[in-house]
Amino acid sequence: MLSPESSFDEPLSHKTPMLGLKLWVVIGLVVVFSIVLILAFLTSMYIMIQNRKRLRKDVMISEKYKLPILHVPHVSKEIKVVGDQEMNVKGSKSSGRFLDPLVLFSGRRLKKNSYDNESRISIEKSNTVSSSFISSVDLHSPLMALPDQFSHLEWGHWFTLRELQLATNFFSDDHIIGDGGYGIVYKGDLINGTQVAIKKLHNHLGQAEKEFRVEVDAIGHVRHKNLVRLLGFCIEGTQRMLIYEYVKNGNLEQWLHGQKCSLGILDWEKRMKILLGTAKALAYLHEAIEPKVVHRDIKSSNILIDDDFNAKVSDFGLAKLLGSENTHITTRVMGTFGYVAPEYAKTGLLNEKSDIYSFGVVLLETITGRDPVDYGRAAHEINLVEWLKTMIGSKRSEEVIDPRFEIRPSTKALKRALLAALRCLDPDYTKRPKMSQVVQMMESDDDQMTSRNDRSRAHSKNTNNAHKVTNEAPRIEHAGRRKSASSRK
Repeated sequence: MLSPESSFDEPLSHKTPMLGLKLWVVIGLVVVFSIVLILAFLTSMYIMIQNRKRLRKDVMISEKYKLPILHVPHVSKEIKVVGDQEMNVKGSKSSGRFLDPLVLFSGRRLKKNSYDNESRISIEKSNTVSSSFISSVDLHSPLMALPDQFSHLEWGHWFTLRELQLATNFFSDDHIIGDGGYGIVYKGDLINGTQVAIKKLHNHLGQAEKEFRVEVDAIGHVRHKNLVRLLGFCIEGTQRMLIYEYVKNGNLEQWLHGQKCSLGILDWEKRMKILLGTAKALAYLHEAIEPKVVHRDIKSSNILIDDDFNAKVSDFGLAKLLGSENTHITTRVMGTFGYVAPEYAKTGLLNEKSDIYSFGVVLLETITGRDPVDYGRAAHEINLVEWLKTMIGSKRSEEVIDPRFEIRPSTKALKRALLAALRCLDPDYTKRPKMSQVVQMMESDDDQMTSRNDRSRAHSKNTNNAHKVTNEAPRIEHAGRRKSASSRK
């Protein structure tokens, strides 16, 4: 009699028509194949879910930073750059689709008839931009010769982390040119030879996200010769970096109080040129674009200087946008001690008048060569603004000028600059002038200085011509006598 086990094993041991394999082998193969199919299905489902999560993250990033919805690129993407030359909008097609000129400014409209010719843009009632204009801008871009895939963000360059690592020798300490609470600034060399400043933001409790968005919103799409240019950005993982043009001649604070003093003391003309450029940049931010940009941290260290001593206002990490429907906004008090407007420090009410006060402090700092707050001085001289008001009240305005000047400015030029500063520093913010008015005050002085120089050169030229005529008169008379004598012969 057979056992139950042998009766069960006997059918499984029979050979099947499938390659003569035993039944238990066929069953085993079917089970293994089924497991493989199930695993493949689960793997494909996992990959699909991850792709959807990644797409959702890209959409969130695009909405957060006002970028188009697309995947974060694995290679760098070149984007169209809007220059600051005049743009004429014409009804023509570009690349088979219409481009809205206002999109180039991220929804920010340039006000018609703004005071500054350098930032004035002529926009007609049309929704297209001449493709020849775009091409002319690209030819002058510092991003030329970088990888040429376009991401259609209409400004800047989307850098990869790898590109920036190579530009900074993997963020070597030797490339550090600045360090602060916001992050570290590195000097980088792009593959096309362009030098850039790379701000690598610290990600403390999401601070990197916040500052990244603020700076992109504030100056990502604006162009002015006295604003430091934001060339692009990097978004990879938790990394947030902003890439700016590199301005290698230091900042105003270094020239007034720091290491640049060893290269020589800035003369009056250079100081006024820097301040005039700063005033023009602020006037552009406050009056030429909509919504207006309130910088919130105007100080001498945030005014970069190029090789020709033109100002470049930088660091928009604290900036706020203010629409035309708002006279002010209420916000947490931020800024640098000594430069913050008193009404903002007391109430948190912020508008463009706060920047104007800060500019007045910078103007005094530049005239006097003193820090806004200096605890190394006598008690009544610690606060620059209060000390200066005391000096002017005592009719000692001539004594406030920086004693390091080799050639002092004229009394009229000094008083004009002090008057502009005092108007900016009016305790009643409603009485402070607009920045365009400050520009006019400073340009009047500059025009008078230019006129005096022109008159001086004209007088010198006339004097030289008179001497030339006087010196040639005897020779002409002598030649005439010789000719008369020869005719008599």
